[in-house]
Amino acid sequence: MNSTPINVLLVDDSPDAAKLVESYLNRIETASFQVVSKPDGPSAIQEVESNKNIDVVIMDYFLPGMNGLEVTKRLRDKNKNLPIVFLTVKKDMELAVEALRLGVSDYLLKEDITSPVFPNAIQSVVEKQKLHREVTELDIRKRRLEAMQEFVVSITNEITAPLVGMRVAVSHMLERDQSDKAAKYLNLIKENLDRMETKMEKLKNLKEDKTVQYIKDIKMIDLS
Repeated sequence: MNSTPINVLLVDDSPDAAKLVESYLNRIETASFQVVSKPDGPSAIQEVESNKNIDVVIMDYFLPGMNGLEVTKRLRDKNKNLPIVFLTVKKDMELAVEALRLGVSDYLLKEDITSPVFPNAIQSVVEKQKLHREVTELDIRKRRLEAMQEFVVSITNEITAPLVGMRVAVSHMLERDQSDKAAKYLNLIKENLDRMETKMEKLKNLKEDKTVQYIKDIKMIDLS
């Protein structure tokens, strides 16, 4: 069994249906599920806003106040990528088309709740969403790396000339008779020039967008 639980938000105003879903999912041996139940749209929307660990929403159509489609629209405005599996008591092609148009990941009948179709569908949409996030992150990192490389190339010539000039000046000054204090500071400048040139070389040859936490939400490129 997968040790990482799938966090399910069930939106259904029937306590019996909620207990059935939770009871059945708890018996699944191939995956672990954690189910949070909400009876209506407003409480479900509030849960999505406060709980960032939700992996998938199981949405009943018949809800008090807002129906499942209306709740789905609201959720899509807040979290466009959250997978939603729609549940209905009978087949309705118009409803199915409208649900899929809103980006619902799957459309199931309530009679499927106690069949393997139900947990398989949940696992499938969660895995697809995980893969989508990974592909998106890879694309973002690739674009960010390309942007950094372009930036480094654009400033290399501007920085290289002053660094070379400073290095020549420091070398000439060190060749003269200097006090210990002056030599100490000149050597410190030389070490910093070496460090800057090393970092520039690493930036030029950067092959991976690797960042590390610096302060709070600020991240830095890892050139180690």
